Amino acid sequence: MRFWNIWIAKGIFTAAVLVTFQAAADDDPPLSRVATIALKGPVGGLDHLALDPGRARLFVANTAGGTLDVVDLKSGKLWKQIPGQGRIRGVAYSPAADRVFVGNGMGGVCNTFDGDDLELIKSVSLGVDADNVRYNPKTQRIYVVHADAELAVIDARDFSLRAPIPLPQSVGGFQLEAGRPRMYVNSKGGEVVVIDADKDQVIGRFPVAPATDNSAMAIDETQRRLFVGCRQAPSLVVMDSDDGKVVARLPIPGDVDDVAFDAKRKLILISCGEGSIAVVRQIDADHYETLATVATVGGARTSVFDADRGRLYLGVPRRADRPSQENPEVWVYETKP
Repeated sequence: MRFWNIWIAKGIFTAAVLVTFQAAADDDPPLSRVATIALKGPVGGLDHLALDPGRARLFVANTAGGTLDVVDLKSGKLWKQIPGQGRIRGVAYSPAADRVFVGNGMGGVCNTFDGDDLELIKSVSLGVDADNVRYNPKTQRIYVVHADAELAVIDARDFSLRAPIPLPQSVGGFQLEAGRPRMYVNSKGGEVVVIDADKDQVIGRFPVAPATDNSAMAIDETQRRLFVGCRQAPSLVVMDSDDGKVVARLPIPGDVDDVAFDAKRKLILISCGEGSIAVVRQIDADHYETLATVATVGGARTSVFDADRGRLYLGVPRRADRPSQENPEVWVYETKP
């Protein structure tokens, strides 16, 4: 069965007609859970994850435990915990620099670790809070969401602070393009802020209305599409990355926190804290269909996708309402070939 969904705002038709299809739960699901990896830590949250594909390692922000957790993906086991990461939130790994970058909410610091031995190289204080982190290998700059209202910019060569990029209050996830000097930042008030990543200057603003609280994002650079996950009027908003034109909207489960694009299989994987992963297929640049909604558990909303292996790693925090879960965990999902 197919459903035609039309989004209307203030009485005006504002977005493309789109098609969605909900696959039956037992019909060869596009995403299957294949493993569980136990971490260590108290009841409380996990935050973002990052991959070191060359060493087959997974980094997990163990917020409740105040540790950067390192998982050996070959053995499927927790290998190491790096303590002293107060309210750790953002994690990024750069193969080009062979560095791990961590944003800690407590103390507002950005820590840089050596990718090989994971020794601390430098801790840069930002003053108040630090969250999502990205690294631009072309300019050798580290970007950190700071105080929920700007991007702190750190020169990775000498760890000096450059002029920050001011943004609207309440900043969500952000992404850098690899092919062009462009960066896209979610301002949760309902717009994507476009930044020239060479000049570190705002060059555009793309509204996502009627949805708001846009918190997560992925990019299809080949077809120049942004996939924006929104929590209010929960939806995936697909927009042209050149001009911000909205080409499609699909309803998704609540509390989205990470979105990944699988370019090989043309899938968009959306992890939501309400307790599910939405799997959306890209038909072409302007048309999309929902293939499945895979049940998880409440609070499991952060994830990272390994495109080479076709695996999605989902952070599952330990919670008081799940007493049988003795440890925080990572659930491993595999996409259909």
